[in-house]
Parts: sequence; structure tokens; C-alpha cells
Amino acid sequence: MTGSQRSLAKGSPAPGPVPEDVIRVYSMRFCPYAQRALLVLVAKGIKHEVVNINLKSKPEWFFEKSPFGLVPSLETSDGKIIYESPIVCDYLDEAYPGKKLSPTDPYKKAQEKILLEHFSQIHSALYKVLFAKRANEDTTELKAQFFEKFKKLEEALTKKNTPYFGGESLSMIDYMIWPWFERLHLFDVEEYLEKTPRVSAWRSLMLQDPAVKETFKDPEVLRNFLKLYTQDSLDAVDYGLD
Repeated sequence: MTGSQRSLAKGSPAPGPVPEDVIRVYSMRFCPYAQRALLVLVAKGIKHEVVNINLKSKPEWFFEKSPFGLVPSLETSDGKIIYESPIVCDYLDEAYPGKKLSPTDPYKKAQEKILLEHFSQIHSALYKVLFAKRANEDTTELKAQFFEKFKKLEEALTKKNTPYFGGESLSMIDYMIWPWFERLHLFDVEEYLEKTPRVSAWRSLMLQDPAVKETFKDPEVLRNFLKLYTQDSLDAVDYGLD
């Protein structure tokens, strides 16, 4: 991985052309959606450079690289732009050689995408808990609603009877889900891992994966970033950098 860690903000000049043998990923250091792409890039050993974007003060040119103004977005050396995290990850898996992270069997691939749809409901429930916490509201009912959805993951692993959501070995669906597990402490829901032993065992396995280790953020750093970010600090995205 190459590229500067500091984020580019409004008024920053656009980076130059993407080098021939590299793919560029526009990211934000603490974004779980961007982490999905970084996990795939690292897992597949794809040579890449990272350009971090300040999402609270986006450079004007960034919308040419990501029309929704979100991360991750990819730019190739011949000027192709790919954005939205599931699409970015599928593109990387299909366009680059090495270990394939997605199943080749159409049914298995469809099942992983269905599970990802279930997970989208889970992380929506997580953010409801977070917003209620920020407003000093009671989260008891919201946590109960979250757990009803969260149990679907335990059921999926029980039904498959495999250590990973994709089967016997780690696959795309595991990387797509992981970033929110790295952040469970921010939502104050880690207690539910005690009620989902298979998910808890999966989490322990994931923490041993080289790509997870390389992209992992310290819990205290994440907590301090979030505190600044929710205060609309323009410097939050560069928290922890010298």
C-alpha cells in the first residue's frame, strides 16, 4: 500500500494520474464501508495506493471520482471509476488474479448476497442504537430490536455448521460483515456476543486473519474519532496522526 495518510479536504488539489501498476482507492481512515475494500485489496495482495478524503469537507473534484461523494471509490490507471462498496469488492475479486473470495457457484453466491441483505438490517439497527445513545435516550427497546436481527447471523452459522459465513474458509461475505464487528464496542452491544457463541467464535477467528490485522483500528482510537466526528470536527478524520 502506498499513499499519504492525511485526508484531502475542500481546496486540496486533485492527486495526479494513477501509476500504471497500481489501483487507487479513495478512502476515509475510519469508514467501515471503505474498510471492506481495503480488506479485499490486502487479502488478494493487490498493489494499491490510498487517498484519504475528509468527508466533512470534500474536495470539489472528489465528485468526479465518486458521484455520490462517498467512499470507497476506485480509480484505475486508465481512468476507470468504480464506486459503492459491494460493487468495488466484486470488481476487485473479478478483475484481479489470486485467491477468489466469492463463490463461483451461482447459488452459493446468491446465498451470500441474501445474507448481506440481512446484515444491512443489522447495521441499520446498530446506528439507531448509536443515535439514541447520543441523544441520551433509553436504548433498551432498540437493543432488543437489534438482537432480533443479530440472531439471524447465529442461525446462519448454525445452519451451515461452518466456522465462516462462506463455509470452511474465509470468503467475501466475512469481509463484508467484519468492519461493524470491529466497531461493536461503539454501539454498546458487545454483550450480545455472549448469547451468540458461533458468531463469537467467528469473531475470534477473524481477528487472526492477516488482512483484518492490517486494517484493524484500536478501539480507543475509534472511540475518540467518533466523539470528534459527532461534534462535527473537521479534524476528526486525521485523529491519531502526528
